[in-house]
Amino acid sequence: MTPDPRIEQAQLLYERAVFGGDSSALGSADRSLDEVEADLALARGRVIHARFLEERAEDARELELFERAAELYGRLGDVRGEGEAVFWVGTFHQVVRDDGETALPAFQRALELATRADDRLTMSYALRHLGFADHMAGRLAEARAHFEESTRLRRELGFLPGVAANLIGLAYLAAQQERRDDAAALLDEAAELAESTDSHGVLRWVAEARKEIDLE
Repeated sequence: MTPDPRIEQAQLLYERAVFGGDSSALGSADRSLDEVEADLALARGRVIHARFLEERAEDARELELFERAAELYGRLGDVRGEGEAVFWVGTFHQVVRDDGETALPAFQRALELATRADDRLTMSYALRHLGFADHMAGRLAEARAHFEESTRLRRELGFLPGVAANLIGLAYLAAQQERRDDAAALLDEAAELAESTDSHGVLRWVAEARKEIDLE
């Protein structure tokens, strides 16, 4: 595997400082390594979160990693990275801790940062989870609006597994609003998209939704 060029650059800057006497190089080395650490913390936190979804066992390192990534990205002025990391902080609180109150401002902040960075994928995730928060609070119209905007962004991006996942959320809302035909159609489209993209996990969610909504 090719070494990360930012680590190689930090090594060169170290040599310039030690052997060349150019201590000004150390600031650039710190920045390069902060970038690497932020990316690694975010990636490792996501892996831990995926493991939580499989095993349902909390790992406190997940929150520590996402918060560290957000701190580093913020220090670096990386608005896009900070928005993504803040989203995952909110996801930890909402999904792992079942603490929607703490998660809500994180999702709102993530949406703000992602919008500034024109990061439509993170925008779609933040909107999706704001939709979950609204649904749990009984704000069904607001939840539907958030899910629909998230779905629009995902269609634009060609993120079809994400579109399918959102359609499931919209189906639950439709069923709760007594729009059972709409719910069935949404789940049919979700299943079609999931099958076409080999998204077997999403297909399982579709089957679970059909059972819960009693559409089998």
